[in-house]
Amino acid sequence: MIHKSVTDYKICEETERDCLQNGVKILSPCGILGYGFPKQPFLDAFKEKIHGIVVDAGSTDAGPHKLGANVSIVSRRALKKDLSIILEKGLSHRIPVIIGSAGGAGARAHVELTLEVVKELLVEQNIHAKIGIIWADFKQRTIIDALREGRITPLSSNIPDLTIEKILDTGTIVAQMGHEPILKALKQQCDIILCGRSYDPSPFAALGIYHGMDPGLSYHLGKILECGALCAEPGTTKDGIIGTLYHDSFTVQALNPIRKCTPTSVAAHTFYEKEHPYILHGPGFTLNLENCEFNEKANGIVEVRNSQYTQDKEVRIKLEGARKVAYRTFVVAGIRDPLLINQLEEVEKEVVGQVSNYFAEISEDDYKINFYHYGKDAVLGNHEPSTFSGHEIGVMFEVLAKNQELANAVCANVRSTFLHFGYEGRKSTAGNLAFPFAPSDIEFGPVYEFSIYHLMRITQDPFLLEIVEV
Repeated sequence: MIHKSVTDYKICEETERDCLQNGVKILSPCGILGYGFPKQPFLDAFKEKIHGIVVDAGSTDAGPHKLGANVSIVSRRALKKDLSIILEKGLSHRIPVIIGSAGGAGARAHVELTLEVVKELLVEQNIHAKIGIIWADFKQRTIIDALREGRITPLSSNIPDLTIEKILDTGTIVAQMGHEPILKALKQQCDIILCGRSYDPSPFAALGIYHGMDPGLSYHLGKILECGALCAEPGTTKDGIIGTLYHDSFTVQALNPIRKCTPTSVAAHTFYEKEHPYILHGPGFTLNLENCEFNEKANGIVEVRNSQYTQDKEVRIKLEGARKVAYRTFVVAGIRDPLLINQLEEVEKEVVGQVSNYFAEISEDDYKINFYHYGKDAVLGNHEPSTFSGHEIGVMFEVLAKNQELANAVCANVRSTFLHFGYEGRKSTAGNLAFPFAPSDIEFGPVYEFSIYHLMRITQDPFLLEIVEV
């Protein structure tokens, strides 16, 4: 089985006694690696003994594009800027630096980008380091075999069953790892651990469990730390937080004196991004937070107790895969004429009709036209059409098509038709749309969807650990 009892991961007795007495201090510099953080509060944290620096680097919040296109959430410049500070402190203090979901989506291309930047910094700083790389990529054949064996189910009821056709149409597939492969890297005494796609709290929880701490408290703390100082007031992902694990509790405290953790802010963040108020499902376990207590231990320091961890009978990991489904071109414009604003939907229907007639030789299944309005409801309010005047709204229209050339052509026709459409009551023929940019038509490129968002049952650790020394 993939799972081992947490007692299987033991460090030396002297270190364990020290951790139980003084706590395991985990430093989270920011919510996403590359978001940036104030340097001085981060450096001030090292006035105390820190056991590890852990930072999340990925998310699916922005949708499937990063995974499908193999691009990073942040720029390479920002990634290197943050890592230069983090690595210097971590390596000089001989504590591990753990990066979860490296590069954004945690696929091979994202991890390799992060590894490239890490190697570059080690050369520049003339530092030797042992790097553990945990790959989270899965081959199509592996997923197909699991599907045929009945080991794959949708993540939720609104997700359709997975098919072999969708798997073959999906170029990049990753899975969220739990704490187990990260523990292996810690046992190998890696200075830097680059994780592929990870369950967000797992890299934080792994460090606590490695030092003999309760897995329920470790995962609950990881759930809070992975967003940086978002659990403080005022909250932000662009600042740091420190968590300290004890044998029966943990504490959280903002690094920056302009922020403060309160029982309310920490408890509120516990509810963050959860489908259930107090039940949290992870890779192979369930976290029950029903009986948690949040107390102010000191000014700005919040203590949390009673987080409960239960190992599941079966281990399921979340699969993520993205496939290309279309190409996009869009236009952003402003409209000020109240007569047009009051009949906007009717005009848009007429525009679509004229465009469809113009491209009658092309199947309407090959493209789709969408309109988006910004500020229309706020502008109209309770005004009657006859009394409304003098405001502007934003309009965006996009075309999704089977190829970029068709998306460009249809979007250009929508724009020109809309621009000169003769709606009822129009007084000026100079044009109906105001464009903030030239060219007005913006070629976006490929559009992706999550083709795989499912759970896969496993019986052994499928994540490969690779060790390199630089």
